[in-house]
Amino acid sequence: MVMKTSYIFQLLISVCVLLGGISATAQNRSEPYETQAFSDRFRTIQTEVEGRELFPPIIELNTDEHITISFDELAEDVTYLQYSLIHCNADWRPSDLSDLEYLDGFNTNSVEEYEFSTATFAHYVHYRITLPNADVQFKVSGNYVLVVYPENEPENILLQVCFSVYENQVLVAPSVTSRTDIDYNREHQQVEVALNTNNYRVQNPYNELKISILQNSRRDKEVIINRPLRVQGNQIVFGHDRNMIFEAGNEFRRFEMVATRYAGLGVEKIYYFDPYYHVVLATSVPRAQTSYLYDKTQNGRFVIRQSGADDSNTEADYFVVHFTLDSDPIPGGKIYIDGEMTNHRYTPYNEMVYNPASGKYEKTLLLKQGSYNYQYLFLPDGGSAASAGPIEGNYYETVNEYLVKVYHRPQGVRYDKLIGIGMGYSGR
Repeated sequence: MVMKTSYIFQLLISVCVLLGGISATAQNRSEPYETQAFSDRFRTIQTEVEGRELFPPIIELNTDEHITISFDELAEDVTYLQYSLIHCNADWRPSDLSDLEYLDGFNTNSVEEYEFSTATFAHYVHYRITLPNADVQFKVSGNYVLVVYPENEPENILLQVCFSVYENQVLVAPSVTSRTDIDYNREHQQVEVALNTNNYRVQNPYNELKISILQNSRRDKEVIINRPLRVQGNQIVFGHDRNMIFEAGNEFRRFEMVATRYAGLGVEKIYYFDPYYHVVLATSVPRAQTSYLYDKTQNGRFVIRQSGADDSNTEADYFVVHFTLDSDPIPGGKIYIDGEMTNHRYTPYNEMVYNPASGKYEKTLLLKQGSYNYQYLFLPDGGSAASAGPIEGNYYETVNEYLVKVYHRPQGVRYDKLIGIGMGYSGR
């Protein structure tokens, strides 16, 4: 199904955006962008690199790599949508570049690929956007935000999705150890990053380079290090920085709901109550005072899947999922369900609520069929970064994924170039 928009109309809309729409609004933004939906109708945002399953949302500039952004709208009929792209610096705030400087093509395009759900109780429309495409290509590296809005309403943003585009200029070698500067094989993990610039020119590494480190894609734990520890020729090392020490956490919990005929992994029971199927997960208990137990997980990610489906994207149904945590009230903060399914954000949508009648924390989420990773995090009142410690515990053996991105801003350049990425894992 294709929505047609004339060349002249797209040109006029692009000019309006350049003069006073998306880009102008973005320049005044003070908060960093995060992947999220602003309407309850839009669900299951996924950002995938084609051919690289469960890889972070990042592709290489000027290659054949593509990134696919998909999402569902709980609706009977299609909404005519458009999207635009915003270029950001390392801190996910808009750069000083204009659309013409970071994009080749129009910066207002229609969402043309969509399908209706089939044989599901929850009716939805599944949308897909693949980048780069025939209408728009990336000129420069860096962080990008895709914003989606109703046709001709760029001020009414329905959802936004963060991803990155990098240049393969430097070799990035992260290493992770549990022998940290604050404890030894206990509750933390420390990252060190070695760069090899090879023939790539960095005039002043101490002033021009910075790195960001993400643990399991959690933006609340992202750190940006602005100065290397030492420089020796082409070798640049970032390390022995307290900001590069992370709570170890615990392995993610898992559950699977791929059919209605049987209860999957982590599911206690499944039943139908009009208009949805309900999935009751096995009651969770705190793990902070237990022994560490290894479990192979997807570092917080989820995979949409319905058993026997030809296309799970449109045949998987939406279930009401019941989470229960058997814990006494924890004062001084709130407990949240964390994972890619909640975009690693802390909002009323995924806040556990204590039920005095049952003596447990409870929450229900409407989720699409598939396999999910999740954990319970504690966010102190007034805080911005949550902790696994009070419920999940911190165990140095935990296998965590660390994504390192290297940014370069040479003198006179008006944006943070993303010149290399590296992946490191603890416990391996």
